[in-house]
Amino acid sequence: MAQAKIKQPRPIIIGNWKMNGLKASVKEVRALDKAAKAAGRVGADMMICPPATLISTLAAAAKGSKIAIGSQDCHMNASGAHTGDISAEMVRDLGGKAAIVGHSERRTDHGESDAMVLAKAKAAHLAGLTAIICVGETEAERDAGATLRVIGKQIKGSVPDGATSKNTIVAYEPVWAIGTGRTPTLAEVAEVHTFIRKKLVARFGDDGAKIRILYGGSMKPGNAAELLAIAHVNGGLVGGASLKAKDFFGIISAC
Repeated sequence: MAQAKIKQPRPIIIGNWKMNGLKASVKEVRALDKAAKAAGRVGADMMICPPATLISTLAAAAKGSKIAIGSQDCHMNASGAHTGDISAEMVRDLGGKAAIVGHSERRTDHGESDAMVLAKAKAAHLAGLTAIICVGETEAERDAGATLRVIGKQIKGSVPDGATSKNTIVAYEPVWAIGTGRTPTLAEVAEVHTFIRKKLVARFGDDGAKIRILYGGSMKPGNAAELLAIAHVNGGLVGGASLKAKDFFGIISAC
């Protein structure tokens, strides 16, 4: 008997504002909400992950809209002597629904290992947040032909056993493409996303086919449609193009 075809996950477009935005930036959330309502039907879920200073402000502005607010990070502990950190519980308390963990800039700038990313993802789950787990290779790793080996190691070491399609999103970000304007070829993106999907299905069964896999690496309105048309690309983790509602909604509209 042929297996039933598993429905593709609904896309989600997530904006990572990084270290950008002041209280006045709330106008971009309102403009995004206005654009979405004017469009009527929107073909993707929407989320913005601002700096921690803006989570509460943006969550309040997004109340009643279809825009979710998340965090760019969370600590692996619920509380304690961790100056400057923010816990998953704090993110939840501020109105956040998710936390990005393991972004390449955190892995590089703060020396975060797979084990640390795993602990943060578990903390997000315990707090009732969706963990957006980032994986990706550097330019040197790609040039050495190690892309799939690196991605496989990160998936194994960073994604918790308790991951489900309800509490986990995986984001592939070729490190060498972030903020550079460069993107992999469509074939290269397809190869990695198919590889990630196979790893998730092998580990989590049918539910692994429902975990959303996002592409992150210089996605913008001009290339979003072709990237989002690739098999197993279930949305995008967007950097600079998410700072302005017009550009961000241009990507969302490509779904």
